[in-house]
Parts: sequence; structure tokens; C-alpha cells
Amino acid sequence: MKALVYTAPHSLAFRDEPDPVPEAGEVIVRVEAVGICGSDMHAYHGHDARRPAPLILGHEAAGRIVGGPRDGQRVTINPLVIDPACPSAIAGRPHLSPSRQILSMPPRPGAFAEFVRIPERNVVAIPDSLPIEHAALAEPIAVSWHAVWLGAQKLQQPFATARVAILGGGAIGLAAALVSRLFGAADIRIGEPNPLRRQTIASGEGFAVYEPGTDGEPAENSIDLVIDAVGARSSRAAACAMVRPGGVIVHAGLLPGHEGLDIRKITLQEITLTGTYCYTPVDFAHTVAALSDRRLGGLGWFEERPLSAGAAAFEAIDAGTTPAAKIVLRP
Repeated sequence: MKALVYTAPHSLAFRDEPDPVPEAGEVIVRVEAVGICGSDMHAYHGHDARRPAPLILGHEAAGRIVGGPRDGQRVTINPLVIDPACPSAIAGRPHLSPSRQILSMPPRPGAFAEFVRIPERNVVAIPDSLPIEHAALAEPIAVSWHAVWLGAQKLQQPFATARVAILGGGAIGLAAALVSRLFGAADIRIGEPNPLRRQTIASGEGFAVYEPGTDGEPAENSIDLVIDAVGARSSRAAACAMVRPGGVIVHAGLLPGHEGLDIRKITLQEITLTGTYCYTPVDFAHTVAALSDRRLGGLGWFEERPLSAGAAAFEAIDAGTTPAAKIVLRP
């Protein structure tokens, strides 16, 4: 099969790789659409020791099952592989299992390829009416679904009354805004430094979007729920400044470091600060249902490129020259 292989920092090769062979309980999926995630970019930069080269990256995938009783069925993939007997799974939090595996991390090659193997329990059937490129967005949107759900649970007020600020207008941040709107929030603002992305967000989905560090940024102590989809020093500092006393910060970004947190304010004003990681199978199922029912907007904020041009897509993301919040590759 053809695959896009991470070979060294800032280096990707489109080349022949062995076809995957399913193990017991697994299926083979012919990949028809796969998104580039921020974690793929971290690996590409050489910043993720969990993803050593050479490796096929990619975990945001959808396609058709090849072979077996479900041959030809259209599916989207939940890339988190968990032992159902794990205590975390039994407790309803399988995404926190210490033995979890994920596509694009050894021992599981990723989905930047024509085919990928995955446990059958990890594929979710999708209707014919759902475009396959939209189905590939299920995984990143499920991340946002879980983040917003966590924040909503910790807010001591009806979500419809919440003032929500989302830091970062990439796929996770924009999807968090879409999910917040679906959950009933009316006052939603997105901070994004890239002017091309700001235009995409404002024109495509109608959200209020501002440039961080300018007059458009929310005032100090004015926001009920902040979702930090960046996780940098500057975004953590901004989140702490804008959150109101008793408010909630959900930290979703995965950049290294902890600088920027105002521990004194978090303590004296009883700010709830929580991390968020991935999603549960229930979150994933709710996301697929919302996508299938077209309840998450027009989804015009991504662009498609062939898998063979994947290296150039990574370079465009690095350079900030694409207005899209997500690039979906088509094998």
C-alpha cells in the first residue's frame, strides 16, 4: 500500500509500505479521508517521544471495511484502543487507561495510508448521507465535545447563560465553539492570532472572533468558561485574566510547560482548572450522531488534499498559509 511515513523531524515520505494484517477481533479499513492533527504536527517537529520515526502517523480517519461480514460498510474510526477489562474502562473513563493504545503510536501504525487495522469494536457505522470527509472530523470534534461537556459539568449555572471564550481557532477550538453552541450557549468568542483563520471562522460559522492581545479580547473577570485549546504561556495567562471569580478553565492544549497560570487568582477566586484528554466512547457516539444529523454547522472550515501531497500540507500548516482549521488528506 501507499503511505505517508514520518521518517525524521520535518521529513515525510510518500512510499510503499506492507499492507496491514488484522489480528483476532480486528478489521481492515480502506482509508478514504484522514485529518492532520496537532499531535501529528508535534511528532513531525520531533517533539513527541511517543511517536519515533519511522512511523505512519494519522488517527482521524474514516473509510470502508474491507473483507469479512461487514465488507464495504462505511465507518469512522475511534482510534483509542482500550482493553475493555481495564479498571478505567469499567469505571466509564477508558480514555484514561494507563494501557491505552492509539493509532499512530507504536505498536499501532496510523492512518496516513491506504489501509489501517483496528479492533472491530473501534469502528462506528455511519449513514450514506454523511460525507466521508465529515466523518473523518468525528475524532477531533469528539475531543472538543468532551472538553465542553467537562466544563459544563463544573459550571454552577445553566450552560445557556454562560459566557464562553475559546482560545485557539484550529479544529479543536472551532469545534469547541460549535459544540458550545449546540449545548445552548449564545455568548461565544474565539481568540485566534492567524488572520486567515479569523476570516474563516467569522465568515463560515458566524462566531465572534478576535486577535489575542488586542482591544477585542474579553475583559478581565468577564468569562464564565474558558477553553484553552492552545496551552501556551500566553493563552494560559489570558485564560486566568479573563475568567470570572468562581469560573472554569478547561485546559485542552498540549504544548509543553506550565507557565502563565495565575495560581494566586485560581486560589483566592476559587477558579476551577481542569485538564481534558480525548473522549469516552459515549462522547464519540454523540459526536457521530450530531454529525449525521447535521447539527454542527456547515463544516466548511477544512480543506482537502491528496495523501500524496501530505508533506506539502504539513509545510503549509507550519507556515500558517492555509485559512483552514483542518486539512483532510484523501488517499
